[in-house]
Amino acid sequence: MYTIRTATVKDVETIRNIADKTWWVTYSPILEREQIAFMLGEIYSAEKITKQVKENQQTFLLLEEEGRPVAFAAYSPREEDPEIYKLHKLYCLPETQGKGYGKVLINEVAQKTKDAGKQTLELNVNRYNNAKSFYEKMGFTVVYEEDIAIGNYWMNDYVMRKEL
Repeated sequence: MYTIRTATVKDVETIRNIADKTWWVTYSPILEREQIAFMLGEIYSAEKITKQVKENQQTFLLLEEEGRPVAFAAYSPREEDPEIYKLHKLYCLPETQGKGYGKVLINEVAQKTKDAGKQTLELNVNRYNNAKSFYEKMGFTVVYEEDIAIGNYWMNDYVMRKEL
């Protein structure tokens, strides 16, 4: 049994905890340890997540299994093109992967996108991340490749889109 709710500033540490537990498992096979630590610190600092939540820069959804937060997603209209919604983050605790929570959260974000009158949902995924095949099963297709500098490191991503 699960529920989904919109996260608040009180949930910042929970989001950071899920990200930390998930990132190491997800990215250790494809990124250097130093890069993972740097990116976690950069993307998931308490200050950055707090600002994103407080200023409605991204809407965070928390999925709770029997009252325990186990997954989250974050989305917003794309800054450069508000007609496109961007799924910025989607992480499920490793022990809950395979339960369908990622699919549930994507479907929830897709519905919120449609409710806002928009028809396109976009995301970035590391080109070597196994999640790419999951996103393809969810109806996303690769639109282009993008290399994004973050500190001294690079995020080598596919940009994927799904028409709703």
